[in-house]
Amino acid sequence: MDLMPWKPFRKEIEPFRREMERLWDRFFGESFFSRPFAETWQPSADLLETETAIVVKSDLPGLDASDIDVSLSGDVLTIKGEKRKEEERSGERYHSVERYYGSFQRSFRLPAPVQTDKVEATFDKGVLTVTLPKTEEAKKKEIKVQVK
Repeated sequence: MDLMPWKPFRKEIEPFRREMERLWDRFFGESFFSRPFAETWQPSADLLETETAIVVKSDLPGLDASDIDVSLSGDVLTIKGEKRKEEERSGERYHSVERYYGSFQRSFRLPAPVQTDKVEATFDKGVLTVTLPKTEEAKKKEIKVQVK
């Protein structure tokens, strides 16, 4: 029989600890020492819904359209790609490196069914916009109430 350390309230305190770390990072910025240990980066993204479509916009500065893959599987949209590090030139010496490089992947569960054959993805000025038209069943329909 193995002995395990007793950690009271671990499940209750863990979310609070993570939220405090996020608050600390927002207020003071990410610490210098935590960046080198970050495994991946995730570009910021917005997911919005209109009457006729679901739209995902993601900031991908420094990438080309050929560096980005967009796929849809069921109700999950996945955006992935890679941002390559600039090569150091002779005579250059970095004093600070703050930009993220490497591969990334973001997945979004869509809030409504979409027409997969009409999905469009555009890339302009470092912003990827994926427009997913809703199916007719998913569109909001007004029903007029009749008086008898």
